[in-house]
Amino acid sequence: MQTIETDIVVVGGGPAGINAAIAAGRSGARTMIIERYGFLGGMSTIALVYPWMTYHTMDGKQVIAGIAQEIIDRLMALNASPGHVRDTCGFVSTITPYDPEIYKVLVLDMLREAGVKVLLHSFVDDVTVKNDRIESVRLTTKSGKIDVKAKMFIDTSGDADVAYLAGAPILKGRDEDQLTQPMTMKFRMRGVDLAKVKQYMIEHPEEFYKKTPIDELDQLPLTAVQGFYKHWKEAALPINRDQVLFFTGPGEDEVLVNTTRVQGLDGTRVEDLTEAEELGRKQVLMVADFMVKHLPGFEKASISQVGAQIGIRETRRLDGVYSLQISDVTEGRRFEDCIARSGYPIDIHDPKNKGVTAAWIAGDGAYDIPYRCLLAKGVSNLLAGGRCISTSHEALATTRLSPSCMATGQAAGTAAGMAVKRGVSPHELNVKDLQQQLRQDGVLLD
Repeated sequence: MQTIETDIVVVGGGPAGINAAIAAGRSGARTMIIERYGFLGGMSTIALVYPWMTYHTMDGKQVIAGIAQEIIDRLMALNASPGHVRDTCGFVSTITPYDPEIYKVLVLDMLREAGVKVLLHSFVDDVTVKNDRIESVRLTTKSGKIDVKAKMFIDTSGDADVAYLAGAPILKGRDEDQLTQPMTMKFRMRGVDLAKVKQYMIEHPEEFYKKTPIDELDQLPLTAVQGFYKHWKEAALPINRDQVLFFTGPGEDEVLVNTTRVQGLDGTRVEDLTEAEELGRKQVLMVADFMVKHLPGFEKASISQVGAQIGIRETRRLDGVYSLQISDVTEGRRFEDCIARSGYPIDIHDPKNKGVTAAWIAGDGAYDIPYRCLLAKGVSNLLAGGRCISTSHEALATTRLSPSCMATGQAAGTAAGMAVKRGVSPHELNVKDLQQQLRQDGVLLD
């Protein structure tokens, strides 16, 4: 078996993992990022999770920056993102469209610049633990098994794969029945007449989400649409959802549809995941046919892309030193060990029923994510970032969003780099020093 030795291993190449690896690499630590697909981006590219939402509070105050903003700045310079734009369904203040194909290449460039070794087509299937430390992760690859040894490990797998295999305490779904938020197979359509969609919205405001800024639509570029309630109800499709949701772009006549819903299946069970992929793709054909036949503006539209895999909102997550709670979010709680902030509201897609439960953030519209949510219990050299940090089921409904994942990823990578440099465990790291470094790197903590 081949053996590789490094300082920091990041498992999972989604937004959290990318930002963690860039931060760790920039610290000077030898860093490797491991991804099972042939490209990076995680749910943002694999499952077409688009656009990113949100970097801001409902009042428009930016609370996520650092590497996350650097990526946007560089995408804008490549004409691959318009930057932060108004959310025209009104659920949040801003959303951030981007071109996923350019994002895939840009982040590879940024990782190379940071000196990070990238290993694609590699699946972690075992973890070796001695005493309370991970010694190595084992990869299954086309060229055989590879054992990767490191001083620090960051789990940004989305499914807490490393934490689970290392025997760290984990949680799954909601407390009462372990059911998770549903999965969604996303897809794009081209040939959409967006001017016609917008005109219909202005003429029929009652058919759209209550926060939609109808009075301003004639002055705003259409970015998001949530509603068509009457059309959806009349169609009576066998999908347990109560509305149509889509986002515009990247093309001028293109939309990303987020409407399918697969419930009751576990994204960490291979049999369930297989069934979800089949159900999701059948729902895509059903929803696209409905939209072409019944929605104004979609008469000449057709499917242009379907996700490489079904989008997963929730599976396993860390049961860490502290678990963020829904009250921490809705009350806009501040923590002394804050390493990231977010302004995204609670957004729970019901595990069983049709609706979405939403709750907004009090105070200044943002809440803190404490460093303790990134720390595993019982494993001294493991950090988490992204979707699998330590939260309740309800709080995960905000921390799972990509910009929040980017922020916790950067914090995890920065902490790992500092811990390696100082020869301490992440648990022993001086949080004030970590916060100072994050601020120097453009992270907004105040």
